[in-house]
Amino acid sequence: MKNNKQIKKESKEDHVNNNPPIELKRSKSILSDIRNFFLCNPGEQTLIQINSVDDRYTFNKIIHDRVGIGVEDYQLLNMHRIHINAPSEFVFKELLSWDGDSSWWPNHIARANLQNGKLEKIKITLLGLSNNIFKLKNGLFGYHLLHLFNLNAIKFQKEADENAARYLLYSCSGGYPIGVFCLYVRDSNTQEEETGLSQLFAVVSFNFYGKRSLSNWNILRKGWEKIHNKVTSNVLYRIKLISERDYASLKP
Repeated sequence: MKNNKQIKKESKEDHVNNNPPIELKRSKSILSDIRNFFLCNPGEQTLIQINSVDDRYTFNKIIHDRVGIGVEDYQLLNMHRIHINAPSEFVFKELLSWDGDSSWWPNHIARANLQNGKLEKIKITLLGLSNNIFKLKNGLFGYHLLHLFNLNAIKFQKEADENAARYLLYSCSGGYPIGVFCLYVRDSNTQEEETGLSQLFAVVSFNFYGKRSLSNWNILRKGWEKIHNKVTSNVLYRIKLISERDYASLKP
């Protein structure tokens, strides 16, 4: 995902942060998930701003060029980026370790249930509860509120491509986001004045319950963005700290 002016602006040297370093221990409860991911200010601001129709068109094209997926039919496009002082291959191995026990994911709030223990199919449930808790086959008014969404692999790029990138690309279904989700990491481009050895992106584009009309509700959209942006920034910052710590431990 090649940078432009907005991306470059977001990826300057470390953002000023007056907060103490976060602990990398796994959350032990719902309360610790809330504290670590929803209340804690992330060590870096990671949101990539989309300020105009032209920006959206540019990013649509970048995403299509990089992972071969069109997102123009989805009302929401949300992207985050962080630089990491560890090789992209090393960071990608951390992404491949994602499961219901990863310390960089809020597993008590949004449980990542790997189907058959594989990353190719993941069911994300609220508080780890089954969507059948109310014994309603079709959910409440057609909405499974406890079943947040499914992630089904579209493509896992496990070897570096022509952009020196690796990624996990999923379709989102079965819950509130109907669209696509991608974790994408590539080598930094020194010619673009990027810092760190690698750049990690988290991209999600979708319509609420598959309906563009719902996605236009400002209160719904703004509420989701406020929560999602803080959680995603904390997730990426934790991946950064874990990757940098583990990579540094390998050095003599």
